[in-house]
Amino acid sequence: MKIILFFLLVVNLVAQDDYSLRLAYGKASSSTLGDIVLGDFTPHKSDMRVVALDGGYLLKERAYEWPMDVYLKGGLSYFDESKAPIDRENIYEATVYIKAYWNFDFLKNRLRIGVGEGLSYTSNILYVEYKEAVENQDHNSYLLNYLDLSLDFDFGRLVRQEQLNGTYLGLALKHRSGIFGLVNNVKKGGSNYMLLYIEKSF
Repeated sequence: MKIILFFLLVVNLVAQDDYSLRLAYGKASSSTLGDIVLGDFTPHKSDMRVVALDGGYLLKERAYEWPMDVYLKGGLSYFDESKAPIDRENIYEATVYIKAYWNFDFLKNRLRIGVGEGLSYTSNILYVEYKEAVENQDHNSYLLNYLDLSLDFDFGRLVRQEQLNGTYLGLALKHRSGIFGLVNNVKKGGSNYMLLYIEKSF
């Protein structure tokens, strides 16, 4: 709790209006992308975990006069591989992507659905990707397509605290894949991590 309060204090002190910062924690899922979109969040039995920090810059507010904000985002992630059944080092990831948020405003509250698309590069092959590639006789790659799907709500508006407006709590999917072989010939390999996060627009 102290880390979250410190996070909110820092971003409020440097507020400039056009930026976002997201702190997330999550676990690997054994569900496919399609299953997750339909509500199946089955945890991976390996219990792999990730901590991620993403920053964003607002490119366009209300794009095309729609209730949609578009950001350029980049992130760094730390994957804890210590619980893998084979000896592995922990892994770092860098991402860069474009993300659009569709805003739903109702009863003085805001709900956002976010869709991000870009690239992900890891310092080594994630265990869940290695295992899936072995099972499917597929390739691995450090560089893969990155997809970031999210659903969140404005906590400040919900509790009617103006100083917390633009503070979002939500659930996200962190997805790496080769898009059926289009990226580095990775056809079935990839990974899905489900995240809980706090994000601040400032």
